[in-house]
Amino acid sequence: MPLELHIEITVTIEKPVAGGRMLARHDGQIVFVAGAIPGERVRVRIDRIQKQLAFGNVVGVLDPSPDRRAGDVDWACGGSLYAHIEYERQRQVKSEVIADAFARIAKTPLAAPVVVRASREDGYRMRARLHARHGKFGFFREGTHELCDAAPTRQLLPDSIDALRRLADALHAVAVTSCELSENADATERAVLLELAPSVTAPNDIAPIDGISGLLFVDHEQGYLTVAYGSPYVVDRIRASDATIALTHHVQSFFQGNRHLLPELVTQVLAQVPAGTVTELYAGVGLFAVSLAARGNAQVVAVEGDRSSARDLDSNSAPYGAAIHVQHLSVESFLKQRGLQRPDTLLLDPPRTGISTEAMSGILGLKVSRVVYLSCDPATLARDVKRFSEAGYRLGHIEAFDLFPNTAHVETLAVLTK
Repeated sequence: MPLELHIEITVTIEKPVAGGRMLARHDGQIVFVAGAIPGERVRVRIDRIQKQLAFGNVVGVLDPSPDRRAGDVDWACGGSLYAHIEYERQRQVKSEVIADAFARIAKTPLAAPVVVRASREDGYRMRARLHARHGKFGFFREGTHELCDAAPTRQLLPDSIDALRRLADALHAVAVTSCELSENADATERAVLLELAPSVTAPNDIAPIDGISGLLFVDHEQGYLTVAYGSPYVVDRIRASDATIALTHHVQSFFQGNRHLLPELVTQVLAQVPAGTVTELYAGVGLFAVSLAARGNAQVVAVEGDRSSARDLDSNSAPYGAAIHVQHLSVESFLKQRGLQRPDTLLLDPPRTGISTEAMSGILGLKVSRVVYLSCDPATLARDVKRFSEAGYRLGHIEAFDLFPNTAHVETLAVLTK
């Protein structure tokens, strides 16, 4: 009999799946369960049915895993779908999710478990989007517009939470809908961009707030930003090989979000890029392109289509002169250009959706011998690896980074050679 909404069932959890839930079966029907661990027998309440799939939440643990943590964690707040799992098991689960994606989607079974590099669990986030309701900032619970407190997730530093609370108090009479927070790794600079409700004008008398170095308002109806005080930029200094690089990034620009793993991420990516020419697609503000130039790579082409990130990329590349050639184009537009030089290494760090069909066609047309691919989604990475494999590439190296502990997200670095 097909499952129905709001009924409770007992299932045994089989394995993790992409997105943070766990797979179980009930009378042959697949159920995706939140709040469980593989091997557990749990009581589940069904809260959503989609085609032949059912989704539910754990309401009781009958046979708990030894890796279950004590405490009542809101898995739906801040994407904390793994917060009930001991940290070492979390990394194992993420490794299994990557292996499953490669086996099912890429048709490339991995020879060994993927190593997932560990992060500290507290205060790792340097960037966050929060929402505002009734004078408070927080995350939306998964699938809802219900605000939840960001503090218990431990993703943000206590100082960041305190600064946001002071900001909310100062703006109690201003209708704010959401905010973007960006801070540097040592938390000495913290910029906040606030989105106002329709027809609300940005206040012009906000006094500087302790812990926030720059405050901005965006008026979507008027289409411009207003700086209340300070700077919309923060600066990170990162050790790359034998040099320290400075990266300035605007609150609206993308930047890798984990302060604890950032230096190690740069080190490991650079270790996979040998001497020679490099083209980086989806270059962001220049984290890898600038690091490569500082290391001594004399010919780096950095391609970025986002307006804010591209401006930062220009600024961050300037001290390296002709070593970095910046292209303010979408990846697809860049790859359409005639006469592109084939680099020795192609470095990719695309968004969660992976490489578009159009971009992949252009990439394969370059016929580069080495591709270094950093991905934030195992499923789209596996899909793209399959495309590369069909074009004659083989997977030579793979490792992962736990940039978002207690969530289902994992960053994977794969190297493909022709």
